[in-house]
Amino acid sequence: MTTKRKVEVFSAGCAVCEEALQLVRKLACPSCDVTVLDMKSIEVVKRAKALGIRSIPAVAIDGKLADCCAGRGIDEKKLRTAGLGVTI
Repeated sequence: MTTKRKVEVFSAGCAVCEEALQLVRKLACPSCDVTVLDMKSIEVVKRAKALGIRSIPAVAIDGKLADCCAGRGIDEKKLRTAGLGVTI
């Protein structure tokens, strides 16, 4: 029995997401099962949140968010430090 590696690419269909998808497909081997998940679907958004995805594009491999995709996203503290919400 052949086992496949499950590769999920979370995408909004933008140019940056397409570039990430092309890279994943280029790197994928015959035992990689690559699936593109559209973030416009509420079910995909729920899956992304469960994996800890904070920005896209993002890639999960065998149910785990790839290290390259972790720790990003909007940070309220950093936005405030940059001046957002502070009257000039």
